Amino acid sequence: MERRRRAAAAGRARYAKHMDMNDWLDRATQGVDPDSPTASLHIFLNLMQMVPWAALLWWSLGFVAVGALLGWWRGRLLEGVLWSVLLGPLGWPLLWLPRRKPPPSGSGRPPPPPLRR
Repeated sequence: MERRRRAAAAGRARYAKHMDMNDWLDRATQGVDPDSPTASLHIFLNLMQMVPWAALLWWSLGFVAVGALLGWWRGRLLEGVLWSVLLGPLGWPLLWLPRRKPPPSGSGRPPPPPLRR
């Protein structure tokens, strides 16, 4: 029984570094007057200050580099970069979708008639 309590305490101590929701709310509402009309803007700005922007930038650049490499390998470099910028790693599988083929111009079918008003 004692062994279980020690293991549980060690598990809690390992995660004690992380903030719980009350700590996040305290940091987000620090220095904010709740009656102010711009309180939500100040809370939003406080939350944006807690975002690790440098890490996000480096991860995004890494995702774009991998997308460029995959696009180059598939012969679609620009498409790989664009999908990586827009969707991150979720855009990588899109490079394996087949390309759209334009309809053949000399297929023997006449063009459609013009629309009437």
